[in-house]
Amino acid sequence: MTRPFQILVVDDDESITFLLQTEFEQYPEFQIDVAQNGTEAINLLQSKIYDAALLDIKMPRVSGIDVLKFINESSPSTQPIMLTNVVDVRTAFEVSKYGAYDYVTKPYDVDELIATVRRAVERRQLLMDKEALKIERLRRGRDLVGETPVLKEMVANAKKVAASDAFVLIQGPSGTGKELIAYLIHQESPRKDRPFVPVNCASIPDQLLESELFGHEKGAFTNAYTAKQGLVEVANGGTLFLDEVGDISTSTQPKLLRFLETGEFRRVGGTSSMKVDVRVVSATNKKLLEEVHAGRFREDLFYRLNIVTIAVPSLHERRADIPNLAEHFLNLKSKARRKQLSPDAMQVLMEYHWPGNVRELEHVIEGAMALAHGDTIEAEDLWVNAALSGKSKVTPSGGGGRVPSVHQSATEKLVSLEEVEKIHIKKILDHNQWNRTRSAEMLGITPKTLYLKIKKYDLKDESDS
Repeated sequence: MTRPFQILVVDDDESITFLLQTEFEQYPEFQIDVAQNGTEAINLLQSKIYDAALLDIKMPRVSGIDVLKFINESSPSTQPIMLTNVVDVRTAFEVSKYGAYDYVTKPYDVDELIATVRRAVERRQLLMDKEALKIERLRRGRDLVGETPVLKEMVANAKKVAASDAFVLIQGPSGTGKELIAYLIHQESPRKDRPFVPVNCASIPDQLLESELFGHEKGAFTNAYTAKQGLVEVANGGTLFLDEVGDISTSTQPKLLRFLETGEFRRVGGTSSMKVDVRVVSATNKKLLEEVHAGRFREDLFYRLNIVTIAVPSLHERRADIPNLAEHFLNLKSKARRKQLSPDAMQVLMEYHWPGNVRELEHVIEGAMALAHGDTIEAEDLWVNAALSGKSKVTPSGGGGRVPSVHQSATEKLVSLEEVEKIHIKKILDHNQWNRTRSAEMLGITPKTLYLKIKKYDLKDESDS
C-alpha cells in the first residue's frame, strides 16, 4: 500500500484543529498530526517529514509566519498552506515571499480545503520526483537483456524478493548491471510509484557522503548557507540504492547502521532525529565478509544489509548473451543509420574475456560505431581486438592489412592476462585523451583503481612528450 501523505495542522483554536482532523480522517490518503501552537509545530517539523502543513497565521508568541519561515529554511519540500480570516495584499506578499503554496480563508469550505491540500502534495511529489530524476542515471534504454539460464534465474530471484521490504545485497563484479537489478526490484515492489534514488558511495568523498545521505542544517559547515535535504528524504516512501556500499568509510558505517535499524537520522549539524520510510537495496563488487575479517567493514552492518543476497553473473558466465547485448547497444546508440557487426567483429566479441563486463561491452560498441567508416563494424574497429592480438594499436578500418583472426592471434602470439589488461587500459586512456574519469567509467572501475593500474603498468600519456 502507498504511504499516506503526512499533513500537519497548526492552529491555537482547539475546535478548529478537532474539526479539521475529523474531516481529514475520512480520507485514508492523509495522516494528520496536530499542533496547538507554533512552538509545538516546529518541534514536530524537526522530528518528522511532512508533505504539507496547514498554518494558522495569527497565533500568540510563535506565529504562523514564523513557522512558515522555519519550513522555508529547514524543510523546503514541505508545502505550507496558510489559514487566515482575511487576506490583505501585504499578508499575501509576505506568505508568498517565504514559500507558501496557497492560503485558505476562514470559515473553510471543506471540499476546497481538501482539493488545495491534494494539489499541494501533488506539487511536492512532482518536486521530489524531479529531484530523484536528477540523480537517477541510466534509466531510458537500460534494460536487462539476455536469455541465458543464469540470468533468468537471477531475475526470478529478484522478482521474488521484490514483494517484501527485506534489505537486499546485490553482489557481482563491476559493470555487470547491479543497478539494473536494484531498479527491477523497485519496479516489481509496492513502492514502484515512489522514488528510486541511487547513491554511488565510491564516487562521493567520504567527508561529503554523510551530508549527501542525511542532509545538513544551515550553517553546519562552511558554505552551508541553507538547509539541504538528504537523499534518504528524497527516497522517502521509495527505494534507496547504495551502490558500492563496501567503500563506505568506517566512520560513516555506524551512522548508516543506526539508520538501517531505526529509519531515523540526523542532518549534519542537527540535533533532532527525523524518520523516513525507505527500502534499502545495496550492491558491492567486494567480498564483504573478507572486508569484515580485515576490519574494514562492520560485521553488524554486513548482516543488516545482507538479509537477502542476489549474485549477479559476470558476462563471461553468460557469454551466450553477447550477441543480444551487442544488438541492443547498436539499437540504443544509433542516431541515424543503424550499423551492423561483421561476422569477424562478432567473433572478436565472443572470444574476448570482458573484465569490465556488460558496461565494457557497451563502451566497446559505442567506440566501434565512432571508428567504423561504413555501416558495418569490422573486427579492427574494436578496441578489444587489439588486446586479443597483443597489439597496442587498432588498424584503421579500410587500412592496408587485415588483422589476423582471433583464433590465429590466440595461437600465434599468446600474452599474459596482465599484458592484455595493460594494452586495453592504455587504449582506452588514449581514446579518451587521458581523461581518467571517463576512462574509469568505460573500464567499469573506480578512478582510484585506474590510478593504481596506471602506476602499476607505468603507463604514460605519449601526447605530452
